Amino acid sequence: MKQSRTVELGTGLFVLLGLSALLFLTTQTSNLGTYLNNGGYNVTARFNNVGGLAVRAPVTMAGVTIGRVENIDFDSLDFKAVVRLRISPEFDQIPEDSDASILTAGLLGGQYIGLNPGGSPDSLREGSEIEFTQSAIVLEDLVGRFLLQAGE
Repeated sequence: MKQSRTVELGTGLFVLLGLSALLFLTTQTSNLGTYLNNGGYNVTARFNNVGGLAVRAPVTMAGVTIGRVENIDFDSLDFKAVVRLRISPEFDQIPEDSDASILTAGLLGGQYIGLNPGGSPDSLREGSEIEFTQSAIVLEDLVGRFLLQAGE
């Protein structure tokens, strides 16, 4: 009887440690801490196609995460996607003529927004809009064009 109680406690402890490790890995790989930070400023960008871009996707500059996608809406007047970005407050010197591109992390990775700096002396601030944008490259469109050209 005592041995089965020891086995049950050992099994329970093993399961508890496994769930704790899973929770830890989830919080570390998802970068949960950046979602809780409400500081910074909002800027918007308009894209013809956002592809698979999702809310909370990273916004990067020179490979460094400087913010997150906060919201994606559709503008029914000009038929474009309006993406609201939250930039961390320490990155307050980004030139206002910077451009935004929707990029893919690896072959099957998620999409994110990459900013390339412009040359303006003025910086982005709360409510600014990024004028120069490049939409997502949709793999299905590329394959379709390739097949269409191969058929001719």
